[in-house]
Amino acid sequence: MAWRWPWTNEHAPQVAERKSGHGFVALHMQGEANWTRRDYAGLAREGFMRNPVAHRAVKLVAEAAAAIPWLLYEGREELESHPLLNLLSRPNQRQAGQSFKEALYGYLLISGNVFCEAVAGVSDMRELHLLRPDRVAIVPDAQGWPVAIDYRLGAHRRRIMMGESGVGALHIALFHPLDDHYGFAPLEAGLTALDLHNSAGRWNKALLDNSARPSGALVYGPKDGGNLSDEQFERLKAELEEGYTGMARAGRPLLLEGGLDWKAMGLTPKDMDFVEARNAASRDIALAFGVPPMMLGIPGDNTYANYQEANRAFYRLTVLPLAMRIAAELTAWLAPPFGGDLRLGIDLDQVDGLSSEREALWQRVNAATFLSDDEKREAVGYGKRVANSE
Repeated sequence: MAWRWPWTNEHAPQVAERKSGHGFVALHMQGEANWTRRDYAGLAREGFMRNPVAHRAVKLVAEAAAAIPWLLYEGREELESHPLLNLLSRPNQRQAGQSFKEALYGYLLISGNVFCEAVAGVSDMRELHLLRPDRVAIVPDAQGWPVAIDYRLGAHRRRIMMGESGVGALHIALFHPLDDHYGFAPLEAGLTALDLHNSAGRWNKALLDNSARPSGALVYGPKDGGNLSDEQFERLKAELEEGYTGMARAGRPLLLEGGLDWKAMGLTPKDMDFVEARNAASRDIALAFGVPPMMLGIPGDNTYANYQEANRAFYRLTVLPLAMRIAAELTAWLAPPFGGDLRLGIDLDQVDGLSSEREALWQRVNAATFLSDDEKREAVGYGKRVANSE
């Protein structure tokens, strides 16, 4: 809107305001932030598939939890062999137990949900199959309780019932404070840090592609006034893009014609400290997954005195609670059809990160002279010694 000063003539004919040609060419601007979509595909693509910190954090938790063997108990007695153990060691024809568990934990960490289907295999043996979370929709009943899932693959849709032990589908969800049915992905809590980390990487790559120079502006200001014509403006843009951008043209001197002046508009390295910004974002991503930044090689973290202490905290605070929860969920779903008082557990003796704690426990129990041998065995998680029958 044009200003009307008191000394101007209100009745004078108004001339439409026009901007003065192409005297100032700005190559740097600030816009709104673009955020990653909060769905499984967006989190998987921008997090696990394009961000090295999120990728390594998911792999670290999933592989560590999948490496812990499962134990099967009937009451307090450990079972060495059982059909349920056979099922878990070979869930289906495509996956062994280790691969199945790693995929299970990976889906849970990226989407906050795991959907598992039990189907009848050959010779009436059950098979377990994991369903990709973005292809599954939960179907509630009239009261809002989930009773089934719809699995979609292209135009094909299949409904799988839930709620019955050992058959149909099992849904495991991480706690979500605002959703009744779906879980909350850890990566979603660190989405701001994830976008900041990815954007900083793309910025640095674009900066290298642009001869490692920040953006600026060409100012046209001849002594006798005037503006660039449209033809001159397009030719100048083409010469800049073809002759002065890209890593192969780094350092090439800029040849300016009469009346042209280059004005740098980039911020100083102190103002745009991408290294520290990326490290801070990396620590936030690791925090969302419960992985000590020291284990990911992120500098600036002094929470733990050494790597061994960080590794022990990683297992105690992240891996073991997750593994024990999955064991409890599978027990409630798979154990009833087999009958008996079956319970899945995890073998803590096979956890390398807790070996020092186990050794200290054995030493304390062995030094307790007031305990019998059977009491010592029970204290470290073993059953009573079986007497040899003559």
